[in-house]
Amino acid sequence: MKNSIVIKGNKYGIIVVLDKNLPFNKLKEEIAKKFKESSKFLGDSSMGITFEGRELNNDEIREILDIISANSQLNIICVVDHDKSREEHFKKSIEEHLNELSKNDGQFYRGTLRSGQVIESEASVIILGDVNPGAKVVSSGNVIILGSLKGTVYAGVSGESSSFVVALEMEPMQIRIGDFIARASDDNNKKSKKSKKPETKIAFVEDGNIYIEPLNKEVLNDLHL
Repeated sequence: MKNSIVIKGNKYGIIVVLDKNLPFNKLKEEIAKKFKESSKFLGDSSMGITFEGRELNNDEIREILDIISANSQLNIICVVDHDKSREEHFKKSIEEHLNELSKNDGQFYRGTLRSGQVIESEASVIILGDVNPGAKVVSSGNVIILGSLKGTVYAGVSGESSSFVVALEMEPMQIRIGDFIARASDDNNKKSKKSKKPETKIAFVEDGNIYIEPLNKEVLNDLHL
């Protein structure tokens, strides 16, 4: 029973490998136990989750997410899944989890933005993919990237300095929020490359400066989002 639940890290957050032969009710007990035991190690980060090892329907996924929430401090912001038949369900789930973060009617974009590509929006933007070096996202509201940010982001371009930028992996070439601009230093890029586990971060303006910090409940409370 020890290996009925295995938690591994990946680019978006964590992979949870589930025993395919265990009855679902027993599986739920093991998930609760595993995440309770791993709570301190996992911390209170916001991240994506992937399930492997067995097929799960939408109701089972929702039950498991509730169990994880009750037995850890994790904030699961999306489920990374390769089943296209469930894509619409996950988009709705993502929208619900990010409802507190997005003050406007967010627009969703699926796929990686490559060098030279630009997305512009009058609303907040949620990108299901990476923003590569040379790509740009311009939004009058907030920008939330469920992937790596290695390009350029302009949030609150109409001068709204209360806007913010969130990315599962934050290595931007440049971030502009309202009238404030920040560039990633070479030292930060070197540190992030050495880091074993990417960390979800949020960029926001405070006292005339852009700060980039790990995304957790304390930061969200301080920003009154």
